[in-house]
Amino acid sequence: MAEDCDLMAAPIIVSYDGTTHDDDGLVLGRMLAAAGATLSLAYVRHSREYDPKREEIASHDADRRLEAGAMWLGYETVPRQVVIDPSTSSGLAKLAESEHAGLIVFGSDYRTAPGRVEPGTAAQGLLDGGRVAIGVAAAGLRTQENPSIKTIAVSGNGAAQQTAQSLASTLGAELTEGVNADLILVDSRSGVPDGVLELDGATRNRLDSARGSVIVLPGNAPLAF
Repeated sequence: MAEDCDLMAAPIIVSYDGTTHDDDGLVLGRMLAAAGATLSLAYVRHSREYDPKREEIASHDADRRLEAGAMWLGYETVPRQVVIDPSTSSGLAKLAESEHAGLIVFGSDYRTAPGRVEPGTAAQGLLDGGRVAIGVAAAGLRTQENPSIKTIAVSGNGAAQQTAQSLASTLGAELTEGVNADLILVDSRSGVPDGVLELDGATRNRLDSARGSVIVLPGNAPLAF
């Protein structure tokens, strides 16, 4: 996998805190790495500790979580970043901007049924007015044997369609219809400013029935693979 992670100019950040649903996000990141994506892992701490000893413990805990994620991926040298910010959404958005990342990947909310997609609080915070594509892994993706992107569905005709064609060409995946694909690419609502991410109610309702991982794209901002 190390070779795959050196091919894409705009990196993908996987938000990781060591929970099992974030392991699903690692799997989605690894699936995209097969298309040449450059991966990095990020963990957001909400504050520093005033007591030096407590700060040392908290810092070590953050590093340990990311190290565990890298080991789980099987790519021990994957870049890892600990961000300090009161808001996970804000911290990741700033990191994505500084790293020129094209996509932030999350696991689904911990209460999500297997096979379904439900953005957690941090992902939701970036789905309204964010400026980077957001990926949400289907719950339980980590339990599948040798998961890969074989089918891609599209909701929209803009950036999602362009990204789907790029991914399908690179991976040899099949473009399909409906909400049961391995990966569903979704456009922001019609009329949203270029580079801004925002969904309408109808699209959110369709995502509620999705049976695969999802990537939501900002207006007129396709991802290239």
